[in-house]
Amino acid sequence: MSRATSLGPMTTPTSSPSPVPAPGIPLVHATAVEGLTIPQLGFGTYKVDDDEVTRIVSQALEVGYRHIDTAQMYGNEAGVGRALAASGLPREDLFVTSKLNNPHHRRADALRSFDETMERLGLEVLDLFLVHWPLAESPGIDLVETWETMGEILSTGRVRAVGVSNFEPKHLRRIIEATGLTPAVNQIELHPYLRQDELRALHAELGIVTESWSPLGRARVLDDPELARLAAELAVTPAQVIIRWHLQHGLVVIPKTTHAQRMRTNADVFSFELDAEAMGTVDALHRGLRTGSHPDQMQL
Repeated sequence: MSRATSLGPMTTPTSSPSPVPAPGIPLVHATAVEGLTIPQLGFGTYKVDDDEVTRIVSQALEVGYRHIDTAQMYGNEAGVGRALAASGLPREDLFVTSKLNNPHHRRADALRSFDETMERLGLEVLDLFLVHWPLAESPGIDLVETWETMGEILSTGRVRAVGVSNFEPKHLRRIIEATGLTPAVNQIELHPYLRQDELRALHAELGIVTESWSPLGRARVLDDPELARLAAELAVTPAQVIIRWHLQHGLVVIPKTTHAQRMRTNADVFSFELDAEAMGTVDALHRGLRTGSHPDQMQL
């Protein structure tokens, strides 16, 4: 039974590849410029050491990725910056995200660490800066003050948009009610085993873009028999099915791999579509399984 609709062949990467044809999703809140969009498919760098990340991000850029996600916590911003500089790509063709590390939530620390992020990345303007974790119950940390500082950073013009990561509904409501500033993005753990329906519904209500980290469930979802069956029917990989599922749900997705061939395969998700039955099959895999920390458990 066919569960896919062909959209034409994917271009084979060459020495001067075309960008991955990822649609841009509008960012409607907490932006410094009008009409800003975020590429729906990006490349993650979690747990890639700084001495490795330059080569790996360079490969991703050669494949055609133009959206690169890093973080202060990852310790690899400098290596990402080296890859961006060496690529020769126009700055306007790239979308770069970084995130505020947990020890830097206080205003002075946040401002200083943002300066350090910009120096390591070698950028004059960052596309998106996120609060990595809410740390809502950590002593000496004020969630609202941290978000006010993010608004201050936005006002400098050195970042095009600000947002959050791992924020639960209670965290979002608190910062929005206190400041009037709605995050552009909330990057959260999201994959077929953890659909995050309630949070996604709130994002839709508030106009916040949902971005999926650990979109493959740290590879745990890849071995699911239903996904294997569906992938075989479509003549694609389980990872391609999952990434396509994210895209068709309107999510921004940032799969990570250190293997060049998997980078290409993960990007080759615009030549087919999942039909309603296939989407329902993947939706039904939800079991509330987290592969990372719950936001309430991540504290200083």
